[in-house]
Amino acid sequence: MTMPGKVLEQHTLVVRDGRILDLLPSPAAAARYAATVVVQRPEHLLMTGMINAATHAAKSLFRGMGRGVDALEQRFVGPEFVRDGTLAAIAEMLRGGITCFGDRYYFPDEAARTACDQGMRAVIGLPVADTPSPWAQSAAEYLTRALAVRDEYKGHPLISTAFAPHAPGLVSDATFGRVATLADELDAGIVIDLHATQDDIDRSVAVHGARPIERLWNLGLLTPALNAVYMTHAAAADIELAQRTGIAISLCPQSSIESERQLPPAAAVAASAIRLALASGGGACRAQDLWREMNLLALLSGSAWDALSAATRGGAAAVGMEADIGVLDTGKWADVCCVDFGTPGARPLGDPVTELVFCGGRDMVSDVWVAGRPLLADGELIRLDWAAAAARARAWTERFQS
Repeated sequence: MTMPGKVLEQHTLVVRDGRILDLLPSPAAAARYAATVVVQRPEHLLMTGMINAATHAAKSLFRGMGRGVDALEQRFVGPEFVRDGTLAAIAEMLRGGITCFGDRYYFPDEAARTACDQGMRAVIGLPVADTPSPWAQSAAEYLTRALAVRDEYKGHPLISTAFAPHAPGLVSDATFGRVATLADELDAGIVIDLHATQDDIDRSVAVHGARPIERLWNLGLLTPALNAVYMTHAAAADIELAQRTGIAISLCPQSSIESERQLPPAAAVAASAIRLALASGGGACRAQDLWREMNLLALLSGSAWDALSAATRGGAAAVGMEADIGVLDTGKWADVCCVDFGTPGARPLGDPVTELVFCGGRDMVSDVWVAGRPLLADGELIRLDWAAAAARARAWTERFQS
């Protein structure tokens, strides 16, 4: 992903201690290195793993519950719910070639623990709000608990953290100011839903006299550390402000269509040189699938390569991990996935990138490694016990329905 459009053929990726040691033609690799394990995939494309820049992983347990999700959330959400929901989401993401996800939900400590147990890379959002929830009762408690989770995982090889304020309408200026100060002092990222709905914008103008992005600018939150999710209703002036301040934008095209009946301004964002990522979003019905998001972005922007970049390198930049993941380059973590081009839907094979973006899907993902460790091999989950995870997910559905 460092050279637009360039696909290397007959090459070998060499991994040591979880990081990429070399990338070179296969004959040269065989002559230079004596590998303890060799994996050959002659009809496949090897690529850096996809990055789901923003999701509410545990809410996958609410899939199919319709309009009753808010009531179920208040009644059932706790550590066990978050563990089982995150586990189910991780299985789905790995099967789709996702090697890192940015999460934002209650009980982030449980989500971090679950991801760590499964060998999955995650950027755990630490919720911040002024309204009570199953996780905290006040802004002060949110921040206290956030800092505790951040300290617990500081320096962890798989888990990093970011502050995750709720939608701007649920956070006061004072709390936003505290988040801005902490993020600056700790060199921490911030992830927030922005311009997701027209109601959010109208309410912000009525209460604060400014659009949400303008309000965050006035409060000092628009910095390169901020990842703005959705931006469904971003106007030209909003995109210009985002570009000028260096924030990242994570688009959720499917969610924007389903919830707002509107496509995000993907072409304008892609043309603006803003760091652009893709995400499945936070809705309860969201599939943890970046293939459809990538396909929609390519249709909107007109570039298969830019869409692939948003799902990989752009995602790494949005979650603050571009130094470690997002490209197949020496020294980066070996977070990679393999796509089988020997399947009927991929033949005849023309341009691999075009085929990948417009014809690919998670059914073509054969293998996934995170930090060099295999988590999916020949389409089968290695570390995660899917039968047990599925049984727990079914048990939650039965509890909801009863």
